[in-house]
Amino acid sequence: MAKQQTILESVSLKGVGIHSGNEVNLTFKPAKENFGYVFCRTDLSGNPIIEADVNYVVNTERGTTLEKDGVSIQTSEHVLAALVGLEIDNVLIEIDASEPPILDGSSKFFVEALIKAGITQQNEDRKEYIVKDVISYYDEKTGSDITVIPSKFYEVTAMVDFGTRILGTQNATMKSLKEFKTDFADSRTFSFLHEIEMLLDNGLIKGGDLNNAIVYVDKELSEKTMKKLKKAFNKKEISVQSNGILDNLTLHHPNEAARHKLLDVVGDLALIGTRIKGKVIANKPGHYVNTMFAKKLANIIRTEKKNTAPVVDLSKPPVMDVNQIMKTLPHRPPFLLIDKILESSDNHVIGLKNVTINEYFFQGHFPGKPIMPGVLQIEAMAQAGGVLILNTVPDPENYLTFFAKIDKAKFKYPVVPGDTLIFKLELLTPIRRGICHMKGEAFVDGKLTSEAELLAKIIRKTEA
Repeated sequence: MAKQQTILESVSLKGVGIHSGNEVNLTFKPAKENFGYVFCRTDLSGNPIIEADVNYVVNTERGTTLEKDGVSIQTSEHVLAALVGLEIDNVLIEIDASEPPILDGSSKFFVEALIKAGITQQNEDRKEYIVKDVISYYDEKTGSDITVIPSKFYEVTAMVDFGTRILGTQNATMKSLKEFKTDFADSRTFSFLHEIEMLLDNGLIKGGDLNNAIVYVDKELSEKTMKKLKKAFNKKEISVQSNGILDNLTLHHPNEAARHKLLDVVGDLALIGTRIKGKVIANKPGHYVNTMFAKKLANIIRTEKKNTAPVVDLSKPPVMDVNQIMKTLPHRPPFLLIDKILESSDNHVIGLKNVTINEYFFQGHFPGKPIMPGVLQIEAMAQAGGVLILNTVPDPENYLTFFAKIDKAKFKYPVVPGDTLIFKLELLTPIRRGICHMKGEAFVDGKLTSEAELLAKIIRKTEA
């Protein structure tokens, strides 16, 4: 698994906020492992912080706005896209206003500043959510939808179609994050002329000019509109190019609009707080649908984290069958309580038991209502753990395993005939002097049935 990354040193940028028109100073600072992305408002008393968390999204009208305890950050997406695109995991973002500088309307200058600061690897593994199933969100009002499907990499495809002749239909695909810096970071935000007029009429985009937004002219440019634009952008003359875009700007890419929408998707999905290994397909994406999808995915990830059931393929041959298990463990029927070892490493083991009505303990526990005793589930866990510990010696047949301690045992659901029990044992501390401290969990159909911390010791038969 890849390691987390941060920057080597602090780096600052300044510019104007697109809506306020005021000068803004932004500084990226290194952060410790598992810190994530955190904004800090240095212009406010106490320097309040706002984590880049999708649960803090309060508005998606003209960018993604985060708010915590009455303190807000507007248009966070371009900054966050730069961090994700460079595979940086932990950074403190100090800012002395409510919105980052718009710069050229892309992530380009944020990327350049972060590269200048240097990127360094940290000790902790990167958090990553591996997509196993198709997950979708559909917005009935706009017809926009986002889907993520399994993939070996973090891929994003954005498809835009605003039903206008000028913009037309555009697509853009990023096969991996390695492409972000060169192929997507410089893609600037865009707007339609009718939207620009509305924003100007409402006193917004005070920091806009013809170099930080692509303006598609989707209506006739009247003399009244021309005067407004000249004044807003401080230009003596304004005209429309042959490609339907206001002048003084050359496209970086023929499909720059789609590439910028892809950039926005990357920035908005950063609010999930976990890297994604999967392919995101965004049809007519926007900040609302992006963040709603991010909330859905974040909830799924949170739910799955609570359920630590291992994913196993029962059609594959086991690492050890019952005969191989008996060459390692001293236990024998009817007290051998595991049938297979499905996985094994230096620090974990996954075992299996098929629970049938023929188990001896069902005769008395309980007549007419057969339930596997919880203590035997713990014993079966310990036997799987015994395989883990006995595999550390060259002659396991000469050793016995003994319980030293059982702690934090909990029983969640009954286990009955017909169930397939999956046991997962993980070391809590390295094995030393034959002593093994493990956490054990038992699952049926992905549901936790019992758990405990186990301390066991192996002793030579001659010493027992």
